[in-house]
Amino acid sequence: MKNILVTGGGGFIGQAIVRKLISKGLQVNVVGRNCYPHLMEIGVRCHQGDIRDLDFLQSVFKGVDTVFHVAAKAGIWGAEEEYFAINTQGTQNVIAACKDASVPVLVYTSTPSVVFDRAPLKGADERLPYASRPLCHYAASKIEAEKIVLAANGKGLGTTAIRPHLVWGPGDQHLIPRLLERGRQGELKVVGKGDNVVDISYIDNVVHAHILAAENLHAGGSAGGQAFFIGQEQPVLLWEWINSLYARLDIEQIHKKVPFFVAYLAGGALEGIFGLARCTTEPKMTRFLAHQLAHSHWFNHEKAERILGYKEQVSTAEGMGELVSWLRREAV
Repeated sequence: MKNILVTGGGGFIGQAIVRKLISKGLQVNVVGRNCYPHLMEIGVRCHQGDIRDLDFLQSVFKGVDTVFHVAAKAGIWGAEEEYFAINTQGTQNVIAACKDASVPVLVYTSTPSVVFDRAPLKGADERLPYASRPLCHYAASKIEAEKIVLAANGKGLGTTAIRPHLVWGPGDQHLIPRLLERGRQGELKVVGKGDNVVDISYIDNVVHAHILAAENLHAGGSAGGQAFFIGQEQPVLLWEWINSLYARLDIEQIHKKVPFFVAYLAGGALEGIFGLARCTTEPKMTRFLAHQLAHSHWFNHEKAERILGYKEQVSTAEGMGELVSWLRREAV
């Protein structure tokens, strides 16, 4: 790897990948819808544009030897057309631009949501099929995008997909800030019994997995056409982990509970109301979110360990310490 391009390089995962690559002395390009002066200051070449614009991508992919495709429309609420335009058509454009510029390696940031089919997942591995009944446009669009990426693997272009679950750590502007906001406002309740076990992925470990995947493809490609679950060495009890974070930040512990079926029905009702009203803000509960908060979803990482050589670089305890220190510095 010498000349690398990261789509979505201004986001949480993308920016962390960019900074790691820069620390290795590599030339890094970023594609994003905004300009990022703080990245330009450390030597990153920023290209402002949209992955839905194929001509734009073709113009900036020339001379690149590795693409990390991180850009996506995240979240669980919004217009179906926009999710598929960005996540699916945008990914098709990235692949087309790679082929046009003879880029040999593409690492795609996917999600375990592609296999979530409304049932708890305990130690599931990559043999699990794609979900047939996704509960949000994000998951549905990422399913199609991952299929396209893995199918594109072949002579001239090696591709692979990394599926990190619940990415967290310093720099997070989504998961952790939302947890803190709801906790401080007293809006969060335990959904279900509160004994659900989940995978979480500290940001440094996510970056490590992406770089290992790229190195694998450059070295021969045993990861080609493959998807990989990655996360911490051990899953956590979700509500215990959230309460441990709250305790470190003097936020009141969560004890009140709501049954899963109540949260699920409320989520369905809110989805209907918000949909009819064409609300762009996300409901505080959806059917997808009810499942995620109430049920276990953790995965077997053996495939990533065996093929990529993936191992946790930062433990959950170490990551929590780094996160809390950052939150205090930034007054999040």
